[in-house]
Amino acid sequence: MTPSACGPLRADLVLPCLDEAEALPWVLARVPAGWRAIVVDNGSTDGSADIARGLGATVVHETRRGFGAACHAGLLAARAELVCFCDCDASMDPGQLAPMAERVAAGEADLLLGRRRPRGRGAWPAHARAGNIALARMLRRRTGLRLHDLGPMRVARREALLGLELTDRRSGYPLQMVVRAADAGWRVAETDVPYLPRSGKSKVTGTWRGTWHAVRDMRRVLAEPPAARPAPARGISA
Repeated sequence: MTPSACGPLRADLVLPCLDEAEALPWVLARVPAGWRAIVVDNGSTDGSADIARGLGATVVHETRRGFGAACHAGLLAARAELVCFCDCDASMDPGQLAPMAERVAAGEADLLLGRRRPRGRGAWPAHARAGNIALARMLRRRTGLRLHDLGPMRVARREALLGLELTDRRSGYPLQMVVRAADAGWRVAETDVPYLPRSGKSKVTGTWRGTWHAVRDMRRVLAEPPAARPAPARGISA
């Protein structure tokens, strides 16, 4: 049975958060109807957790600093069959995840990534694009996947993601997810999503130094030897 025949598709949306008080109202207002927003507060000092809670989100506190630590805490807190990830800085509209989730539910892909397409001046600085291009090339050599972007907007099944046994808790988490999915024989695909100028300064790609520290973290992920992992079950149960 298709998701539309069963009613609106539901998913849990993981939103890693560090001092995003300004962006949270915009982001949470765009979460698809019926979805649960899981805001993972990673040590904010600007009241982000209280704002998220006041706007109806489930708030999880992760004391260990790191993008991967926040993402994985959200994954562990998720309960829906489908889990989505999105940055919490208003650079991407969570509403874009609804059609992506439909495609994963229909079995078109096991892991679907949002390929960022810049909209507006300054949406994607040159150094951040350069780092992304370098990573895409390294990923292609390592896995054979011909992806253009390792962006944070993505959708997959919760149990399958847990089966990847992700260990990186820093900037390498999104890449490790893709690498281990490829090693397990997942169908990994991407689709265009608008990329807007973010609210505030990026904690990773806001500077050349931060960008290349992230690249360094990801090089370590790419150096991991392949490991056999089960492929995900396909199709959303009725």
